Amino acid sequence: MSLIRVERQGAARVVTMARPEKRNAINPEMMAELRSVFERAPEADERLAVLRAEGTVFSAGLQLSTSGVEPGEADRIEAMFTAVQNYPLPVVAVVQGPAIAGGCELALHCDFVIADETAPFAMPLAQLGVATTWFLTKKLMETAGAVTTRELLLLGEPLNGGRLCDLGVIARACPADALEATAAEVIDRLSRNAPMSLRTMKAIMLQQAAFYFDLDRGETDALVTEVYASKDAVEGVAAKMERRQASFSGS
Repeated sequence: MSLIRVERQGAARVVTMARPEKRNAINPEMMAELRSVFERAPEADERLAVLRAEGTVFSAGLQLSTSGVEPGEADRIEAMFTAVQNYPLPVVAVVQGPAIAGGCELALHCDFVIADETAPFAMPLAQLGVATTWFLTKKLMETAGAVTTRELLLLGEPLNGGRLCDLGVIARACPADALEATAAEVIDRLSRNAPMSLRTMKAIMLQQAAFYFDLDRGETDALVTEVYASKDAVEGVAAKMERRQASFSGS
């Protein structure tokens, strides 16, 4: 059974994460499906894509596992986010509830984030004993700026949609009962814009953002691998799943 739903609504390709019973946690199957959908070229009459989720949670992030990160998983995660980011037309994320860790990153890889002003966005990896990769840290720095990235990553505490909108990290934040109308305004405006203009300007922005990909990232990749293989990572994930305070040893 598919974990996402893909529909056409007017000029929009609407992609809905449909795993509400698991808080739309992104498991390997959902990861592959999201990548496939966003790697599929737009049809001639499409103007944008919309990413949303069933239930009260946008996404609780990557599905936790006490066995740690599987070989090649970091590459698959990066490929999924890259597919969303590089979609040739604008992508609008409609965030109705918590966007945690990988769910937060997924939303921020979209061009426009429209969120409930109370929806928490969080990157609690330091509380789990793990770390963001070079690729994900770069995206946060690019989107949120240095100060907000430090708050999200080093403190690991959530910032709500209203706060992120005030900081210029997301496009719109509004009361929950105005979310659909606010999203519809943005979607309608994009739907009526010139498709060649949308494609060209997004391509230019992506090219600008790609500059730092030429930098050597081997050293930081090695550090992230070491963190994920640590005893603290096992303890942090176990503590989260057991709903207790983690006890980190620094090893």
